[in-house]
Amino acid sequence: MHLLDRVRLGLAVGVAKTVTGIVRSLGLGAASVLPGEISRRLHPRLLPLLFEQVSQGVILVVGTNGKTTTSLLLKQILSDRGYTVIHNSSGANLINGLITVLLGSADMTGKISADYAILEVDENILPLLLKNCTPKYILALNLFRDQLDRYGEVDTIAQRWGKAISPLPENTTIVLNADDPTLSSLGQKLQQKVLYFGLNEPELYLDEIPHAVDSIYCPSCGHLLDYQGVYLSHLGDYNCPSCGFAKSPVALASKEHPQILIGVYNKYNTLAASVLTQAMGIKTPEIYSTVKNFKAAFGRAEELEIDQKQVRIMLSKNPVGMNETIRAVNNIKKTGKSPVTLLVLNDRIPDGTDVSWIWDVDTEELVKLGGTLVVSGDRVYDMALRLNYSSESIDHEQTNFALVVKEDLSAAISTALEYTKPTETLHIIPTYSAMLEVREILVGRKIL
Repeated sequence: MHLLDRVRLGLAVGVAKTVTGIVRSLGLGAASVLPGEISRRLHPRLLPLLFEQVSQGVILVVGTNGKTTTSLLLKQILSDRGYTVIHNSSGANLINGLITVLLGSADMTGKISADYAILEVDENILPLLLKNCTPKYILALNLFRDQLDRYGEVDTIAQRWGKAISPLPENTTIVLNADDPTLSSLGQKLQQKVLYFGLNEPELYLDEIPHAVDSIYCPSCGHLLDYQGVYLSHLGDYNCPSCGFAKSPVALASKEHPQILIGVYNKYNTLAASVLTQAMGIKTPEIYSTVKNFKAAFGRAEELEIDQKQVRIMLSKNPVGMNETIRAVNNIKKTGKSPVTLLVLNDRIPDGTDVSWIWDVDTEELVKLGGTLVVSGDRVYDMALRLNYSSESIDHEQTNFALVVKEDLSAAISTALEYTKPTETLHIIPTYSAMLEVREILVGRKIL
């Protein structure tokens, strides 16, 4: 590194740490973005310089759903083996947030002493990031439509990913979801080392393809794919009857893999982390040991005990995520242990301002098993309307169905807890900003 680079790097670090201290001491937030924005202006090549200092390499985790849970599991597996790991746990996954978290682990000269950096990256930022930065590993979990006011179609995003990844060194390891046709096709075109994860459990197939499905056409020729079965959304076992395109072979059998967190989506998260860490040289028994003791991230099937009652918070911010949450909740409902559910819908910037996506959610599946549904949030009446519409075809008395509308979130939580018996679990299904509010009310402190 040239002398001028060292001087500018030291200045950028000093400013970033000063800004972080001021913001936090004044209680203005977590300072997870602003320090990176300011320091980047002082040194435009700051992020590539920080990447280069991570001794064993940077791991980028991308995808619509599952980034936080998968990243935390990766971090735990590596930490259990004695490695030092940097992780953007605040959720700031744009360029300025990535710079901030790396600077937070640097000394006053800008030197980083860490074996790995695990960085959750926004789908749209990956191509921009790869223009100047070279990761050692990229883990792509899935591609679904997410916030309708921010993102384009999944095929467009995948094409941009492919163009950005192709110039990377051939020793870069790419781990992809084989059950996602778009990602499987992407991997088959790359020259880098590509590994795949996916399910091989036909007993988990859905009865039918859900409404929230994005990519059921062949990415090679455009013909309708022939699905033997789907696990969630468009993820499943498939082939193209026209050109022969098919699911890539997976590196690890899901049937043999332990699972602690509920939900099919968490099967994917644990498989993804396991395949990547195997590729890094960590032995399978060591990986499984960590998986069996892993605790959920905040809001991601996180379990709390409130007033001697169990509460499980399950973040849901798009159609696919909420469908899978409903599926997991229904499996518990069938045992009679989860008759009360609280849904909280916000439309703030972190959630996406367009909430029309709730009409792509199969809320009929949640309603038909009955029980009490409490709704709240900024868009409480939109959610109430969706659930009421879903309930038109059911016998309310026979299913013991009740819909409770509470504008005030604290009142909604109190009501849901009152309806929940000590032997039951209250499931809370919030969007992102709602999840932060719910947790603050329940445990008395903010996350970020």
